[in-house]
Amino acid sequence: MMEQAETSMQPGERLQKVLAQAGIGSRREMEAWIEAGRVAVNGAVAKLGMRVSEGDKVQVDGRQIRLQLQAEQTMPRVLLYHKQEGEIVSRDDPKERANVFDALPKLRGQKWIAIGRLDFNTSGLLIFTTSGELANRLMHPRFEVEREYAVRVQGEMTLDQMHQMTKDGIELEDGLVRFEKLSDEGGEGFNHWYRLVLKEGRNRVVRRTFEALGLPVSRLMRVRFGIVNLPPRIKRGMMVELEDGEVRKILEWVGLPAGVARQVVDGGRGNKLQRARIRKN
Repeated sequence: MMEQAETSMQPGERLQKVLAQAGIGSRREMEAWIEAGRVAVNGAVAKLGMRVSEGDKVQVDGRQIRLQLQAEQTMPRVLLYHKQEGEIVSRDDPKERANVFDALPKLRGQKWIAIGRLDFNTSGLLIFTTSGELANRLMHPRFEVEREYAVRVQGEMTLDQMHQMTKDGIELEDGLVRFEKLSDEGGEGFNHWYRLVLKEGRNRVVRRTFEALGLPVSRLMRVRFGIVNLPPRIKRGMMVELEDGEVRKILEWVGLPAGVARQVVDGGRGNKLQRARIRKN
């Protein structure tokens, strides 16, 4: 207890937080990198929980990182992308399939962090940001941020099944799943549509839940993440970068400081729809 108190009173900011603010990755990723010995401070291997201040030399995998302390933070960048089926949300893929990161604007000294993933056959809203702190607030299970999906299944849920999914939940191999909301959106023939809200992002959790009920998913689309909805004007394979005012609202919602709004250069960047140029194999 005494050691924790002394650490919290030390000057500067926690290393993993500063690295996340610099857009290197999420805070959880940075904690793992520090524990793996990939980060050095002033020439020595860093330790988890240590603090850094202005003037400290921080390196990741031997590459020097410019510190972005609280006082000098700028507004992070946020992109909304309408993911198509048949794209992966990963930079590393042995099969070299179409990758959502290929279409994103190039960055210097930072990288785009995907807020939540969508599997290969799922479409809909993907959020990218240069802020590891923002990504952490939106993705970490303890913040319980809502994800809303539109799902089409082969078959139709019974009233008892719908009640079970919102009240008692259903047990999967990795734990209980319970929908916060579930509504019947109708259908024709063998296919039926539902809207549902979850507060978690386990791998393929929506598909696995319906499959456990004997209802295979034929289409799945994420339409909302937290307070961010997928705008109807963003068609599949297109993206829009949010303006500073829109980003500020998200930061306020998750309880992060807005920082200093950066100047818009190169003719401006807000609300410009871009056709994603995804590599096809």
